[in-house]
Amino acid sequence: MSDRLDRALVARGLASSRTQAQLLVRDGLVRVGGQTVRRPAHPVAAEDDVRVEGSGDGTESAWVRRGWVGRGAVKLAHALEAWPEVGARVPGRRALDVGASTGGFTQVLLERGAQRVVALDVGHGQLSPVLREDPRVEDRPGISVRDATPGSLGGPFEVVVADLSFISLSVVLEQIAGLAAPGADLVLLVKPQFEVGAQALGRGGVVRSPAQRERVLRQLDVQAPQHGLSPQDLLLSPLRGASGNVEYLWWLRRCAHPGPCPGGGGMMGCAPGRTGMAALIRARAQEDG
Repeated sequence: MSDRLDRALVARGLASSRTQAQLLVRDGLVRVGGQTVRRPAHPVAAEDDVRVEGSGDGTESAWVRRGWVGRGAVKLAHALEAWPEVGARVPGRRALDVGASTGGFTQVLLERGAQRVVALDVGHGQLSPVLREDPRVEDRPGISVRDATPGSLGGPFEVVVADLSFISLSVVLEQIAGLAAPGADLVLLVKPQFEVGAQALGRGGVVRSPAQRERVLRQLDVQAPQHGLSPQDLLLSPLRGASGNVEYLWWLRRCAHPGPCPGGGGMMGCAPGRTGMAALIRARAQEDG
């Protein structure tokens, strides 16, 4: 009798949840009978040899080597290392993880000394049991960020991170901003594939055009100050999305006063922001990782 590979990984103790198992499989880190398998539904018999091969030196397997619960951890860890000012503000703070999934971002925040993390996700049963059982973590499944308020989550929060899929960040940026305390740091993952619209996607759902990626980044840069967010910096994610899309890590700071940032839209109108953002956006959009 056979079972799905993702279920078999959980049953054999090789993954903590089916969500994590699917990440392992799609990252090419699972071998069945010595062969790499990338389909979570691949049938596996009880006698089949199933192994997780996370000992390589590649970036794709870094989250397995580090004992993290998801590949997103690699992305946030990269951002906090690149932006030490943000990393230095995590210890002792209350943080919100929007789109927590298995909890990769949450895990990194805890490792960095966050006092408490609220893990918010529209799905159910995705957060790793390791994190669900951690007293510093408040698991809030089945809640869309569009329906969340500071009062309902115990906010506002001093650190906000987000990794959202199948929804445009531009659609919920105002709601995310409303969950952040004045002066809070936000690190948001920008996924152009969910911003450009289906008609602009290439084969396999990948945004291959640098011009399309630049348009996405520019639109978000203009939108942010309208919601009281001051863009600070932009990085290429060290990992591509599951389908091969280039993604970006975006650092913003919540303005200390209510309402839009001074001067209206765009980086130059929202102080204190990074100067030369237009050139930075253009450069980042050209990068392929």
